[in-house]
Amino acid sequence: MSVPAAMVHRMVTVEDVRRVAVALPRTEEHLIRDRIKFRVGRLVYVAFSRDERSMGFGFPKQERAALVATEPEKFFLPPPSDLRYHWVCVRLAAIDEPEMRELVTDAWRMVVPKGVAAAHLDR
Repeated sequence: MSVPAAMVHRMVTVEDVRRVAVALPRTEEHLIRDRIKFRVGRLVYVAFSRDERSMGFGFPKQERAALVATEPEKFFLPPPSDLRYHWVCVRLAAIDEPEMRELVTDAWRMVVPKGVAAAHLDR
C-alpha cells in the first residue's frame, strides 16, 4: 500500500532550522561541543543532537509531559541531566517545516524580551 503524496514530507534539516532561527532578532549560532546551537545572549533555545536527527528546544516545563505523552513517536524528554531546564526534544523526521517553524519561534519567544518578540511577530 502506498502512502498518499499529501502525507509524505521531507525531513527537516539543520539548514531549514537555520533559515528560521537566523531571521529571528538577536539570534546567534554557535558550535558548542560539536553541536549546533541557536541562542539569544547566553540562553540557548534550539540545539541539535550530534547526529542532527533530533532537536532540543525551549518549552514550558509544566507542559512537556503532556506533549510527550500525546505524540511519543515525535517528542521525547531530554536526558535526566537536562530535565531541570525548560526543554523538550523532537525527532526531525517526524515534523514538517511549518511545525518546525512554530516550535523554533515559540522557543525563541521564551528567551527574548516580550517587546522584541511582539515587535518582530507583529510585522
